[in-house]
Amino acid sequence: MKIEKLSFGTIEIDGKTFTEDIVINKGKISLRDKSVSRKYKPKFGHTPLTIEENIPWDCKTLIIGTGFYRAMPITKEVFEEAEKRNVKILPVNTQDIVSMLKQINLKETNFIIHLTC
Repeated sequence: MKIEKLSFGTIEIDGKTFTEDIVINKGKISLRDKSVSRKYKPKFGHTPLTIEENIPWDCKTLIIGTGFYRAMPITKEVFEEAEKRNVKILPVNTQDIVSMLKQINLKETNFIIHLTC
């Protein structure tokens, strides 16, 4: 899996361009459905990552690109669920995902990538 382009609001992976947040689960890319989390936006000032989303838990490590300015909040329930499942959560600036994808075993690591803020 190769990121060929990453800029605010856009990521290109293996020749395919995405302009919405994505989830990488076992090397397969899908769009993040954050509609269930939008109701929490007034509380956090930004749509957070919540336990109500379809989080790819079947991994040892879940790397979360929290945006270019690390503005995407992650609720405490996500961290609590990760602990129960023995999944390490690693929140990072979205720009750091480029170098991480080169080094990570995609069979053990999943990603949620926020492309703006």
